[in-house]
Amino acid sequence: MITYPTAAVFPPLPAGGTPLSDLQKEVIALKQARDAIILAHNYQCEDIQGVADFVGDSLGLAYKAAAAQQSTIVFCGVHFMAETAKIVNPSRRVLLPDLAAGCSLADSCPAEKLAAAKAADPALYVVAYINCSAAVKAISDVIVTSGNASKIVSRVPADRPILFVPDQNLGRWVSGKTGRAMQLWPGNCYAHVQFTPGALLRAKAAHPGAPVVAHPECTEAVREMVEALIGCVAGAVLVAATEQMARAAGLVAIRLTPKPDYVNGMTDWNDPLYQQILAHLPAGATAADYITSLEITARKPS
Repeated sequence: MITYPTAAVFPPLPAGGTPLSDLQKEVIALKQARDAIILAHNYQCEDIQGVADFVGDSLGLAYKAAAAQQSTIVFCGVHFMAETAKIVNPSRRVLLPDLAAGCSLADSCPAEKLAAAKAADPALYVVAYINCSAAVKAISDVIVTSGNASKIVSRVPADRPILFVPDQNLGRWVSGKTGRAMQLWPGNCYAHVQFTPGALLRAKAAHPGAPVVAHPECTEAVREMVEALIGCVAGAVLVAATEQMARAAGLVAIRLTPKPDYVNGMTDWNDPLYQQILAHLPAGATAADYITSLEITARKPS
């Protein structure tokens, strides 16, 4: 008989968090001396989160980057997140501690291939999930998050065929929520697609009272399993954006507080942040050029 692994259970952190190490104290002192702010993604390890000024998902951190008054933003995340920080606050220096910190999802949609798809069908209306490169953002019609994608897609002109990039799982979920047919770019996040219905059921059986939360980047099979659990077993169940997932799971120690309209997935179509995200370098600029350049060419969304 095959023994399958079940979900790991992590004990709660002690009240007030764990004591800072000498290295963490050194980082904090250096941050203050260099007039820097440290933004860390939820996925970062505890040691990194412990020295960060704010911890959150990519959109929530983009809000914090836009409001940053420090001369330097240190972004503990992946390339596209640091690019977004530079887009929304171009006068600040943005540092990415590890230039090799890539994202399989962003990498699955090279800008040159998207440009070729647009050239083949000029009528395409490209809806880009924010988890993509600056070069892809530059040639997209609108940028969305997992929290507001359904609302924005529902406002795309009915006579325009939609191409959703780069996450096909999120795109399929949005299509189902809106009833809007879309072409889906064949990309995904390698971490989210590792979750399976079988693993979910085993975890739920081992912890029947635990809430179940899933991100829409998970596969359709997992999302359908999550939705099927509603009303069938104990515990709250939902498919939601990252920050909403954390709140639903009772993680009250989140230090980042996004705008209420963002938390509810109701970011306005004309939100200034999205206007800034659509201010970008000309198409074809490299990520390295984008991170270091202060020359931003603004354009209005079509």
